[in-house]
Amino acid sequence: MNILLVEPFLGGSHRAFMEGLQRYSRHRIFTVTMKGSHWKWRMSGGAVTLAEKTGAIREDIDLVFASSMTNLPAFIALTNPRFAHVPTVLYMHENQLTQPVPESEERDITYCYINYLSVLAANYVFFNSNFHKKTFLDALPGLLARFPDYQQSESLGRIAAKSDLLYPGLDLKVFDEAVQKRRLRRPNQRPVIVWNQRWSFDKDPEKFFRVIDKLDDAECAFDLILAGDHHHDHAELFEQAWKRYGSRILHYGFVENTDVYSDLLQKGDFVVSTSQHEFFCTAIMEAVYCGCHPILPRDLTYPELIPRTLQEPLLHGPVFYDDETDLFRKMKKLLDGTYKRLPLPTLQSVNRDLDWSRIIEKYDDMFERIRTDFSRHQEEG
Repeated sequence: MNILLVEPFLGGSHRAFMEGLQRYSRHRIFTVTMKGSHWKWRMSGGAVTLAEKTGAIREDIDLVFASSMTNLPAFIALTNPRFAHVPTVLYMHENQLTQPVPESEERDITYCYINYLSVLAANYVFFNSNFHKKTFLDALPGLLARFPDYQQSESLGRIAAKSDLLYPGLDLKVFDEAVQKRRLRRPNQRPVIVWNQRWSFDKDPEKFFRVIDKLDDAECAFDLILAGDHHHDHAELFEQAWKRYGSRILHYGFVENTDVYSDLLQKGDFVVSTSQHEFFCTAIMEAVYCGCHPILPRDLTYPELIPRTLQEPLLHGPVFYDDETDLFRKMKKLLDGTYKRLPLPTLQSVNRDLDWSRIIEKYDDMFERIRTDFSRHQEEG
């Protein structure tokens, strides 16, 4: 099959997803992309540039696979009639209807409505987690209710019927050398706590550092690795942490190089999330694969990704916490050795099946199934 991958925001997890799909799929993947910046402009105006770029692709396309930043109706219209009889798939990395916004900002429903129109126009819609799918579908009635008339609420059933789950692939094999290094090295003298997520408000770094400060006040011994994309807000919190914990911070700042990043993760003992919202959680999954015991909120997307047998293990420390007080209590016991960390083989079993080499068959089979189903429906009229 010839598959056209449409990505107006080629950055971060979107780039990793596209590159993994290209590298591992048995099908031919053609791409039209734009730089991963100015996301509002990508959603509102990117379809014009993306449609123009399709002119350079001469091959016949069997399926269009677009990311959630795509204004799909605009793209289809601007490329008409080329893809009029080709199935369109929309992959929801995120959405603007349930993505948190800072308290100082008001949600712009323009982009929410672009998401709505895109899922309505697509023949098939896939979400990167059940949590994402459920919260988006639950929020759609409220979006349509904001409009004075012709709310088209009957469209919600059609959208739900064509929506499904498909976890993103992860390139976990790039961490294998670092994992082997972890197996051979000595345990850390002090436990190492990892933060490898974005430095942004929706990850709630304030909560993270409140708990870290309380643990320090309680004379818990630990070191810190503060990685993650810091081109966001709240960098001042990390700067304050540098002043307080400088000698105990093993790394500070975003890491571009995969080998360096892998080496940092294998040095960690715990990875902590204080997120207010997660559509998936690539960074956490990478740290877990590298041997970091996760400490996660008992909601969002995490419960569907952590096996039930590990959610409250009998012989090892807990994975989930209920609130900030519970997070402090459980981390204290993990740091002082009252709770034992999950062993490396167990942690690697959590998400090994999400590696692209294993999950790609689901994608490739899905592409072929959609082409067959779409052709049959076209013939049936």
